[in-house]
Amino acid sequence: MIGKGKSISHTRASMAYGWNQEKNAEVVYRQHLVGDNPKEISREFQLIQEQNVNCKKNTLSFVLSPAIEDGKKLHKAELQKICAAFMEKMKLGERQAIAFVHRDKQHLHIHLYVNRIDFNGTAYNDSFIGKRCQQAAEKVAHQYQLTTVKHLQIEKEFNLKDIRAEIKRRHDITMKNFKPKSFDQYIKAMEANKVKVIPCINKANKLQGFRFEFDGYNLKGSEIHRSMSGGNIGKAMASQVGVKPFLKENEQLKMAGKAVQLSNRMIVSITKHVLKQIISRGIEY
Repeated sequence: MIGKGKSISHTRASMAYGWNQEKNAEVVYRQHLVGDNPKEISREFQLIQEQNVNCKKNTLSFVLSPAIEDGKKLHKAELQKICAAFMEKMKLGERQAIAFVHRDKQHLHIHLYVNRIDFNGTAYNDSFIGKRCQQAAEKVAHQYQLTTVKHLQIEKEFNLKDIRAEIKRRHDITMKNFKPKSFDQYIKAMEANKVKVIPCINKANKLQGFRFEFDGYNLKGSEIHRSMSGGNIGKAMASQVGVKPFLKENEQLKMAGKAVQLSNRMIVSITKHVLKQIISRGIEY
């Protein structure tokens, strides 16, 4: 479960968003409140907040997001317990609070609003509230055996490793079977292999490299494998067809709806690489 928190001043507007019926909002938790709509509840907040005129950001806004699979299993009673446990972990005590759950998207999330001013007129200390909120959310997740941020990060890393390997495999197949002579041909061949190649173009309309989209992931070429940087892809093609034919094929490229050229740095790097190969072969011969 992920937790985010901050202090806000626009209580009524935020609460109105939380209560938006179009998002299938459902009140899952309330404390020391009787109102039935955002206007009434924000007015109840205000009556207490008037005891402390120095505090401007006088409402605490939290978003608690269980993992997708966890969210599918959580019902109102369990969500209420999660909110109560979070309030306890944050040491919020006896304050006005209300929480709504949104189920409008696949990812269930809770909006929790708490009056920063207590019944004695004292403002809650919001120092490092974002970090403390995340720590409290992790403790609650452990308490109710929910997925924590660390688990999500580990899972993402495992998935990312597989995604990188799969994109690299499809790149290798493209280079071996299609034998592209230009970046245009390479992009089309990769698309045939279900990988979208996105050119990275600078302000001077020069090609700098590529990003790769596959299965919901968007990764820079060099993040996948060093052989998949723009320059190294160019070196591999130039090594197969020769520098002159390669540069001729890539003299004028059409990418992202406009004419693009190779960057000077890329041209020099590719040329040097192929020349070194030629010299090395000559010496061996």
